[in-house]
Amino acid sequence: MDTQVSVLCDYAADYQGKLCVQGAFDTLFARQFPVVHPMCSLALRICLVPEDAGDHKLAISIVDENGTPIDQERMPIVGDLHVDLPEGVSFMTRNLIMNFQGLRFDKAGSYSVDVTLDGELITRTPLRLIQVPTEAPAQQA
Repeated sequence: MDTQVSVLCDYAADYQGKLCVQGAFDTLFARQFPVVHPMCSLALRICLVPEDAGDHKLAISIVDENGTPIDQERMPIVGDLHVDLPEGVSFMTRNLIMNFQGLRFDKAGSYSVDVTLDGELITRTPLRLIQVPTEAPAQQA
């Protein structure tokens, strides 16, 4: 299994097998912490080969720089992934989209969206949260 795309974005959709991504980002700015990001999506595109056939567990977790999930009650988000390629097909791709609402970040710093398959990390998408000043500095004449 190969991850072709892993990106955080404002919006993602699968349109007839095409991955549509709008507003890709890796940094969020906030005036104060904690901060709640209202909505975003994780867009994944994976390439599967016959050797990937079978049942798998896919898990997604947003973690801080210490590897601690930002929401320990709800993360990791775990789902079943069944892979079964038709005979004679050498590969196929699948788009996976996870929508997040109300993500709370307690402090500025480095985060990542970690995706594991059967307990093994397959992709880590970085995310940085930066605190910005609440007021602009005074202009000098």
